[in-house]
Amino acid sequence: MNRETTNRIRFVIEDLLPPILRDSTPFLWLAKRVWGEHMSHLARFRERAPFLTAEEYAELYRNHPRVHVGTDNSAACIRRINAMVEGTSVCDVGCGTGSLLTHMRAAHPDLRRLVGVDFVVDDAADIKGVEYVAAKIESLPFADGEFDTVVCTHVIEHVLDYKQAIAELRRIAKKRLIIVVPREREYRYTFNPHFNFFPYTYAFLRAVHPVPTVYVCEDIARDIFYSEDRLG
Repeated sequence: MNRETTNRIRFVIEDLLPPILRDSTPFLWLAKRVWGEHMSHLARFRERAPFLTAEEYAELYRNHPRVHVGTDNSAACIRRINAMVEGTSVCDVGCGTGSLLTHMRAAHPDLRRLVGVDFVVDDAADIKGVEYVAAKIESLPFADGEFDTVVCTHVIEHVLDYKQAIAELRRIAKKRLIIVVPREREYRYTFNPHFNFFPYTYAFLRAVHPVPTVYVCEDIARDIFYSEDRLG
């Protein structure tokens, strides 16, 4: 299933179903018919977010079914990201299996350095000229301004201390920072292990406060695309 399909499904269950149904036991029962007990695990996971151990966090992600083939990004977001890449060194934080890195390498063959970061990189794709680093977003092992462009897609919604995560992304970005998050509302029973929810673009702008002078924040088919210039 691609991102465009899941976004159409999300429109129905997030925008058309009233909250009294979305948070109800009957909705959970129907959702469990598709995803089984994992729906209940997700609800408990989010309820216990402030108290989770590192092992509990890792265990849920190891067992979480992949919804999208290759990447969580839509084709429109990938095009937008590639159009906004600045400079000759790029770091993709939360790279997953490396799908977005493949797209960026194809669109920008002249990049001198392309790095993918995730807390587990064992299953990342073998892409010529791509370096992988295993690390947590809250503490990135790079120097200040080490990369011209830093990209982080579909990660911030998963991070409890997202302010620290954004601070680290800004720290290592020399020219441009690009972030993509889903535009969604919070409900009791969800299909993803998200901690943070941004139903409007201005809700995400509050999350990245203080907003610099040069930035872009727009809705791309139920995803929020954000970019800021780090120069000046």
